[in-house]
Amino acid sequence: MTTTLGGFVLGTPDPPALADFYRALLGWEEAERDPEWVRLRDPARERPGLAFQLESDHVPPVWPQQPGSQQMQGHLDLMVDDLDAETERACALGARLEAHQPQKDVRVLRDPHGHPFCLFLPGA
Repeated sequence: MTTTLGGFVLGTPDPPALADFYRALLGWEEAERDPEWVRLRDPARERPGLAFQLESDHVPPVWPQQPGSQQMQGHLDLMVDDLDAETERACALGARLEAHQPQKDVRVLRDPHGHPFCLFLPGA
């Protein structure tokens, strides 16, 4: 038996809206869509994908983490060629740059629904 990562799922109060943000950011295609579930795929391959499921009570995590608060249990790491340009583009699409930046060649941002994600340069 072989186990393969099929995808990563983010909970959100508005799956179509968050999928539109990541589709624009990543340049991926939509594979499935309904009001409670949207799945994106890289045009070069079917899997792994990135999906968004309805969680009407979604609470974004606190960054950096603090005891007693909603903790980040996962995040996306997205490799880029130009950190400054891609940070600016992500913000123009609706992301927000976090004040706390732990590394020089990594940028921590939040998507429009509060999920942290990182942009990083190769080798970082």
